[in-house]
Amino acid sequence: MSEAVLTPEPRVAWPSNGISEVPFRLYTDPAQYQREQERIFKGPTWNYLCLAVELARPGDYVATTVGETAVIVVRDAAGAINAFVNRCAHRGNLLCIERAGNVREFSCIYHGWTYDLAGQLTGVAFEHGVKRQGGMPPEFRKEEHRLQRLRTAELGGLVFGTFSNAAPDLETYLGPDVTRGLLRVMNRTPVLLGRSTQAMPNNWKLYFENVKDTYHASILHLFLTTFRINRLSMPGGIYIDRQGGNHYSYAKLDYAAEDADYKAAALRADSEFQLQDRSVVESVDEYGDGVSVQILTIFPGMVLQQVRNTIAVRVIRPRGVDKAELEWIHLGFDTDDEAMTERRLRQGNLIGAAGYISMEDGCVGGFVQRALQYNDEGAGLVMMGGHEAESQSFRASEAAIRGFWKHYRSLMGE
Repeated sequence: MSEAVLTPEPRVAWPSNGISEVPFRLYTDPAQYQREQERIFKGPTWNYLCLAVELARPGDYVATTVGETAVIVVRDAAGAINAFVNRCAHRGNLLCIERAGNVREFSCIYHGWTYDLAGQLTGVAFEHGVKRQGGMPPEFRKEEHRLQRLRTAELGGLVFGTFSNAAPDLETYLGPDVTRGLLRVMNRTPVLLGRSTQAMPNNWKLYFENVKDTYHASILHLFLTTFRINRLSMPGGIYIDRQGGNHYSYAKLDYAAEDADYKAAALRADSEFQLQDRSVVESVDEYGDGVSVQILTIFPGMVLQQVRNTIAVRVIRPRGVDKAELEWIHLGFDTDDEAMTERRLRQGNLIGAAGYISMEDGCVGGFVQRALQYNDEGAGLVMMGGHEAESQSFRASEAAIRGFWKHYRSLMGE
């Protein structure tokens, strides 16, 4: 009998070795989506897990996902933050069904196996049988059946995890520019103001491209252009890390002049729409550097935003080749007074699933996905601002999108 010949798994063909022409099939191919789970989300990348303040006490835990893999994050009695796969080593049952809570140990509801806060198996129901009958065999060792661990790191009150021992430390992974951008915003202890989850009918990569696209906002978002929240004529730029996948873009304004301009223009600019209540756009320069908008991304699926005085973490969670969830985590800081908290809550209406600025972003990815249904030949073009993925002193560019694909191709081996 002849041996079976293994054929290479099919790959999506790129039109070139570059990163400015992106095959449409990357958003529709199920096999590609499966490879992403292993090579990207379980690969040498750092994924956002939770806020450190959500783990204030020993035993506090959060159940989340990395890609589509269920994960638990917990603070142990010594104060360390541990993360491991949310799957019992016995029969694969979910250990934590609730999103968050506080426990002394984790116990599987199916067969009663228990684990400590470091993921070590500590108890097996009926391990020695009943009336000296049954039970586990003599060679069974609990220490050999711990939960699969992730490495964890904390920066600016944000907790990250990686499955890979090959991933560099978090700050090296981010690079100095993106680390600086993160710590600029997260320079105090965060306070959770609210959260929501938005279902999107599109591949996860379409949204991550969207937040790296620095010039669509001046075209797509009516509220933003009408009330001049962010214009490409403002001073600004794009910082991209060496690998390409992490970036932040920023724009500056003269807050005092902008306030006077709004009053003179009766809160009206490029359309017939007006605001009856201007408090939703009133802002202060809380960081003292004139930056009014900073959008920062961490590959493969986290966004940190500062839009005027509204601060939020966004987490993109793949849920199938043509579905994704977008979690919005709205933040304040422990130094905020009542007026600042009120300002953040009002400006929170700008951002979110129904945000005055961002609601179009929740639709446009679905429009792209619908257009590609059974029509995914060819490639999209991301050539605005050149063909490379390098930092730039202007924002009419798709450099950060090219950076995403640079990092993506290196991890996918394409």
